[in-house]
Amino acid sequence: MFDQDGATLRSVAWREVCPWLVLFRAFRVAIDLRALLPAAAGVLLTFAGWALLGQMLPPADGQADGYSSGTFTAIDAAVPNRPRILEGFGSQGLDRPMTSAAANPLLDTWVQLTHPLIAVLRPEASASSVFLVAVRGLWMLVVWALFGAIIARMAVVRFAADEQVGLMQAFRFAVSKWVSYFFAPIGPICAILLCSLGIFFPALLANYDIPLILAGLIWPIALACGFVMALLLTGLLFGWPLMVGAISAEGSDSFDAWSRSYAYVFQRPLQYLFYAVVAGVFGSLCWVLVSSFAGGIIAMTHWAASWAVSEGRMGAVVGGMENPGQFARVGAGLIFLWVGCVKLLAVGFLYSYFFTVAGAIYLLLRRDADATEMDEVYLDADATEAPFGLPPVRQDEAGAPEIADSPDASQSE
Repeated sequence: MFDQDGATLRSVAWREVCPWLVLFRAFRVAIDLRALLPAAAGVLLTFAGWALLGQMLPPADGQADGYSSGTFTAIDAAVPNRPRILEGFGSQGLDRPMTSAAANPLLDTWVQLTHPLIAVLRPEASASSVFLVAVRGLWMLVVWALFGAIIARMAVVRFAADEQVGLMQAFRFAVSKWVSYFFAPIGPICAILLCSLGIFFPALLANYDIPLILAGLIWPIALACGFVMALLLTGLLFGWPLMVGAISAEGSDSFDAWSRSYAYVFQRPLQYLFYAVVAGVFGSLCWVLVSSFAGGIIAMTHWAASWAVSEGRMGAVVGGMENPGQFARVGAGLIFLWVGCVKLLAVGFLYSYFFTVAGAIYLLLRRDADATEMDEVYLDADATEAPFGLPPVRQDEAGAPEIADSPDASQSE
């Protein structure tokens, strides 16, 4: 290929031509142990908190509480004890589809994190169930306002400045901005509740025949409030991941994150959809790799252990022993704990990838909407660096100010 001057075009800056290629770097950032550890901690605290809340606040309707069961139940279901590619060749036959595990981690994680908000909006939900779901949602927001912020902060600095952010440095940033991370999605929720008051009072009139006429006359006001609520809810459902990316990249407050996320969702919906689809398809392939590798670790460990331990004994230790002794119970529990840690790290990749992609998509949408280069990101000063101050000043015999000699200079003299 030649240009007008006859020079040969030998390279193409693909990152400038196709900036969305940054999404394919998300796997390398999300699989980093510094991102997996806070993600795994967030998953563990979320499920443990939900289980504790399920014990403290049992459902008033007598329904079973899925969160009060074992903490690792969902983790065990997500990561099998052997590679997924070998699941179809077990004793259950060859009719199991090998693609059944290729779920979309981006969509599944978004649904998991958005579930409390969607569950509260169900018309058939009772007051007690709404309260329980709201409490669980607040707990989840408390947890991921810290751990999700750590991951997003490391991701945006890596994408923008191509610098490695230490775990403690990202932790200090997340702690300093925790209030902003927490209240960023709370603002739209409060606005939705405020708009609902404009519907609540006309709806009261609908309980009686004669005032129903007045309710019909002012019902357009209720529809206008519903329109505003629908806009706020749409922007919140699709924009709250961008809020995390906005605070991580700009170092701003919750109001700035709220305004930026809503602007990008409604101004660049097609770009947002394209980035989400690319990240979702690529994330599915990454999840199959991660879950299969974690299952391979466990399977190879059990296979090697089976040469020293009988198959029945190893299966009893891993699957649960009947009437075990005290020492056997402790030993089997420790094995279960370490296996659970491997699965927990694998499941943590789902959330690590989600918040990593959220930061990348925010940078891309900011570039599309505001024409801001992707390498512009807020970098806080390292607290370990010593500040540079002015040299000491003294007066000479005539009263004129002069720079005082430093102790090192006086010693050298």
